[in-house]
This record gives sequence, structure tokens and C-alpha cells, in this order.
Amino acid sequence: MPKDTTFRRMLRQRHITVYEAFVAQFQRAARELADREGDPRLGLLTVSARQFDRWVGGELRGLPHPGACRVLEYMFGCSAEELFAELVSEDVAVRPAPVVVPTATMAPAVHYDEDSVVEIIARARQLTASNADDRTIAFLGSSLDGIVARYDREGPKPLRGQARSLRQLIHTLLDGHQPPRVRHELFRLAAGAGGLLGYMAVNVGDFVLAEAYATEALDLSRAIEDVETELWARGTLSFGYYYAGRYRDADACAAAAVETAPGSAQAIRLLANGRARALGKMGDRKGVERVVGRALELSAAHDVAAGLTPCISFEPYGYARTLANAVTAYVSAGQVGQVLGTAERIDGLVEDSDPWSRSLVRLDVASALLQQARPDVERAMQLGREALAFCGDVPIRSVWQRSRDLYAQARGWQGLAAVGEYGEELRLWSSQPAALAMSRAGAL
Repeated sequence: MPKDTTFRRMLRQRHITVYEAFVAQFQRAARELADREGDPRLGLLTVSARQFDRWVGGELRGLPHPGACRVLEYMFGCSAEELFAELVSEDVAVRPAPVVVPTATMAPAVHYDEDSVVEIIARARQLTASNADDRTIAFLGSSLDGIVARYDREGPKPLRGQARSLRQLIHTLLDGHQPPRVRHELFRLAAGAGGLLGYMAVNVGDFVLAEAYATEALDLSRAIEDVETELWARGTLSFGYYYAGRYRDADACAAAAVETAPGSAQAIRLLANGRARALGKMGDRKGVERVVGRALELSAAHDVAAGLTPCISFEPYGYARTLANAVTAYVSAGQVGQVLGTAERIDGLVEDSDPWSRSLVRLDVASALLQQARPDVERAMQLGREALAFCGDVPIRSVWQRSRDLYAQARGWQGLAAVGEYGEELRLWSSQPAALAMSRAGAL
């Protein structure tokens, strides 16, 4: 038989007979207590149906989780020890609390069954209740923005764990109840967290995981019809295809996304990072020129930032970031003049940017110098060494791949000391655990 406890009797006195009615009141009390005590963690607490059944049946060996105890004590006005103590008779005193029923439902001319009235009210409150308020949404959004702001300095290694935890928290919240506006925001934030993890997976060379995360971000953004987030997610999916060597897939993915919203500022990234670089790898010079031109037209139309915006940012590509991607496309297409001219235009902005961008632009210019009619091997190898030094002990897939490509390109000059020096520095740099992991993930 279930044990008779103060908790069980208080539920009867408040006419709370079903789990849904209880959890609606519990979550409301949790939010009120969180606001009162300034502890947002309390506002995220909820109770499963299994926990509720155990509490009602007196099946606890101890007391509930301390956070749940604080909410219960706030709800019922007595200690958790009193609430779950077994009672001997119905005469034991408890602290009753009246049920608050809207005045309209208490009109004397209408005679509802009392339990039915409470259930109706409780159900409405459950449907409109939320385990995430505006403050929670703001906290989650600022946490995602913080990862973006730190990424170009710290890289995936220290931030992947934080991004995973944030994604898990958002998914946990989505397992609960929210009104449509809040749920829409949680879907958008979940898409962003998944997309960031997809981008990070590309940077460590895990392309299968990258595709899974990017697809999740795409599905979530489609579910709420958030076109801007959908385009950003497709750009991340294309980014993964590119570094996996799937150039046709990278171009097709980005091209399909641009077609859905050709005038969007997010199309700048899709054109420059998704299409131009893939077309360059496929040797389509005219295609590169066309899509780079369109990306620059959109940049002017949207008056984007002048500099190298963070590579992982949710915001539209800045002008210099677009040109840096164009440089990479020009290298692959063998357009040496465009590489050197464009790199010179953004040189000052690159030097003031993050170490990875400085590394990547140097590697692109070095490759172009070897493609010239009169190759400048010494300068190319110097730029290669500088690129490795800038990246230091925070290797990412793009630097790892292009530095190896540069060395392969320089094999025709193996007798030169400069090539040997670069090769030795590349060997030492590639012996780092993170770089070795990329090699195991699939060296090209």
C-alpha cells in the first residue's frame, strides 16, 4: 500500500490528482523561486512522471534532489523532511493551501465538479508553462556568441566540450514544455549549437560527424522555417564536403541554398566559401569569376563589415573574409595574378586578424608563387614556415591540408635548402597529437 505522507495529503487538499497538474504547478514555483533567489538553475528544474509516482507512493529511501526539495518547500510551506514523513492518521495537522481559481469559473449560477475545474485550469497552465524564460534564452544565446568570439583564438579543442554541453542543455529543455515563441527560439539555438559542432568537426577532420551535426542544424532550422539559419547550416554542410574532397557535393549544396534565397546576406558565404572554392578545385575558372563577382555584389548591397569576420560566425561574411575565400578559389583554378592581386588588397586586414587566417592566406600566396612562370621558391617556403608558426600548437584541418599541399607542390625543388627546411618544420608541426589525429582521420 502507498505510504500516507504529508505530501500525499496536501495533494488531495489541493485537488491535484494527476501528474500534469502537479508538474505545471511545480515548474511555475521553480521559476518564481529562481527569480526570488537569483538562481537560474532552479528555473530549469522539472519532475518526471516516474518521480512523481514515487513521491506520491512514498517510495523514497531518502529525500528528492536538493533543488527539488527547495521548490517543494516553497510550494507547500514546510520542510522536505515533513513532506515525506509517513503519517499515522488522517487527523495529523498539515498546512492546507487554497486552490486559486479564476473568478469567472466560480460564478454561482454554474455548478462544475470541483476536480474538473482544477484539471481544466491545470491543463491550460501546463500548455502555457515553460521551463525556459527570456533570461534563459538570452543566456543560451550569449553562450553561443561567446564560443564564436573565442573560436578564432582558441580553436576546437577547448571549445568542443562547452559546445556539446550547451547543445545537450538546449535539447534537455526541448524535452519539456514551452509556449510556441520560446520553443521557436530553442529550436534556433539548437540549430546553432549543432552547426558550430559541425564546423568544429570539420576542423579536426571528422567529416562523418560534421555531416551529422550540420544535417541536424539544417533539419531544426527547416522545422521552424528560419531561412537565415537554414542557409548558414547549408553553408556549414558545404564546408564539410569541401574539406572531405567532395567538391561537386560542396558546390551543389551551396548552389541549391543560394537558389532558395539569392538576395540573402547569407548567400555571400555560400558563394565565396561554398561555390567558388569548390569550382576552383574543379578547374572552372569562369565559374569562380562569376560566383565571386556575385558575392561581392551582395556584399556591397548589404553593406557588410570591411574586415575578416570570424570564420565560424552566424553573421554574414565581411568583405575581406569573402576576398580571402576568393584567393583560395583562385589558387585552385591556377589564376596566379588574381591570387597575388587580391591578397595584396586585403594584406593589412589579414595581418590584424586571427592566426589561422594569416596562416591560410600565406599558404595560398606561397602556392601561387610556385605556379608563376618564374617560381619564387625561397619566398614561398618562407611564407610556408610563417604559416606554421602562426598556427602554432592549434592546428586545424585547413592549415594541415594546405601546408601538406604546398610541400607536395615544392617537390620539384627538393634540392634547395629552403624546401628541406620547410619540410622539416612541417614534419615537426605535424607530429603534434592534434595534427596526428587529423592524419588518422584521413590524409589526402
